[in-house]
Amino acid sequence: MDKRQEAQELLAKQKTKEKRTKLLTISVIAAAALAILIPTAVVLTGAAQEKSDMAAAAQAPIKGVQHYEVASSEHVGTKVTYPQKPGIGGDHNAVWLNCGIYDQPVPENNAVHSLEHGAVWVSYDGISDAEKTTLTRDIGEKTYMLMSPYPEQGAKIKLTAWGEQLSVDSVDDPRIDVFVKKYRQGPQTPEPGAPCTGGLSG
Repeated sequence: MDKRQEAQELLAKQKTKEKRTKLLTISVIAAAALAILIPTAVVLTGAAQEKSDMAAAAQAPIKGVQHYEVASSEHVGTKVTYPQKPGIGGDHNAVWLNCGIYDQPVPENNAVHSLEHGAVWVSYDGISDAEKTTLTRDIGEKTYMLMSPYPEQGAKIKLTAWGEQLSVDSVDDPRIDVFVKKYRQGPQTPEPGAPCTGGLSG
């Protein structure tokens, strides 16, 4: 075998080896991509289904929600006492309460103004630190949300929107998320889109 023929055979073997390596690399990349895409698709499908289920639940009546007609919503400079605890609407202070999470009771007349702007107020009484942590985590960075203690409110946890209120005994109650989905900037809001920042800071 002359040198030219030997070189040609070596070149042919090298090309065959490179082709096999390329095919193997493509197969490994494809398998890795499938390993990522399939679970991701499952997660996305599950998240979409959960979002759809939540939206459907929010359209239906929520068991236990008390609806109240609000007769007046004037800005007043005097203290207002509400028949519900906390207040679900009515006359209130001219300055709204900044939305957020508070460790101490907040001025109710200002918080009611925030409800007028579409906030949901999560108030609690007598819950554990672990339960408080769960509520805080669930509220997270959501806008138009208030959370604070409200002593002697008559329930462990209450969710309040303008004219709407729900009492629950557990932070794991699924109605909490549904209430927030339905009433945060919901159709009951007298002034949707009005600010929940730039007001009173607790």
